[in-house]
Amino acid sequence: QLMLEESGGGLVQPGGSLRLSCAASGSTLNYYGIGWFRQAPGKEREVVSCITMWLGSTRTADSVKGRFTISGDNAKNTVYLQMNSLKPEDTGVYYCAADYLGLQTMCQLYGPAYEHWGQGTQVTVSS
Repeated sequence: QLMLEESGGGLVQPGGSLRLSCAASGSTLNYYGIGWFRQAPGKEREVVSCITMWLGSTRTADSVKGRFTISGDNAKNTVYLQMNSLKPEDTGVYYCAADYLGLQTMCQLYGPAYEHWGQGTQVTVSS
């Protein structure tokens, strides 16, 4: 059973940076798409970025493009989300999720496609 655990959240000032980690156990991530999602209070969950692990190819939402970078380390079975130039509107709970792709070449920017979810990590951007 694949399990995911996020870490790295916290309180940061506007303009600051954080790096989130998503560590997997129970299965290798090699043939999965891993997505990062976030949910702000009172708002719907939204996709942030995803990575196709066996290819290393990525997709990123326009709202964070140029500021957030997703990357994966197959040897460590971990995916990262580097967040720079953070804004107050980036505040929310950040979740990672896994979608089995096999040899498909494109990860999904669509939450319901993902079968496995972590518990989330809180990111607060405030002065």
